[in-house]
Amino acid sequence: MVVKVYGPVRAACPQRVIACLLEKWVEFEVVHVDLDSGEHKRSDFLLLQPFGQVPVIEDGDLRLFESRAIIRYYAAKYEDRGDNLLGRSLEERAMVDQWLEVEAHNFNDLVYNLVLQLVVFPRTGRHSDLAIVDSCERKLEKVLDVYEQRLSHSAYLAGDAFTLADLSHLPALRYLMDEAGMANLVRDRKSVSAWWDTISSRPSWKKLLQLL
Repeated sequence: MVVKVYGPVRAACPQRVIACLLEKWVEFEVVHVDLDSGEHKRSDFLLLQPFGQVPVIEDGDLRLFESRAIIRYYAAKYEDRGDNLLGRSLEERAMVDQWLEVEAHNFNDLVYNLVLQLVVFPRTGRHSDLAIVDSCERKLEKVLDVYEQRLSHSAYLAGDAFTLADLSHLPALRYLMDEAGMANLVRDRKSVSAWWDTISSRPSWKKLLQLL
């Protein structure tokens, strides 16, 4: 059965889900949701996602939202298909969960606000708040310094293999480096830069970029 993914392909959170589905060779269909027109806040969409956010997936009788919950589900459901993205031991799984939490709570919000201020607001005619940009950039530099230290001793965030911890970073990192024009935050850190080059070279990510 084809999985339905509700949300625009260009949005970071749907990209997180699509990248996981591609890693696991899961057949899916993207159902476009127009964020610019507020389609995600309309009553029919709120029946799918009561908080009015994307993505949502429908997989048979299962309806699930929150992108990190979705990727955990598919990584577990198809654990033996493609690369193992969860970690093979209890300890490895704990490390994956740890870095997923870091991505969600220490990394993602900073990138989101930078993209909002530098990309989304100018596109919609609103003025960027440069004080917010400066604050987020300084905080993100410190976060990426922690990543640099970790990745100088480990090929990937959770260990020696690519996992959800790495996959979950792909969409926001691409926005940060390309649309927001802040590639220097990655490229100025040798280990972070090498890590990005490795994870962004995965066939699943390249396939996703073809959808944009």
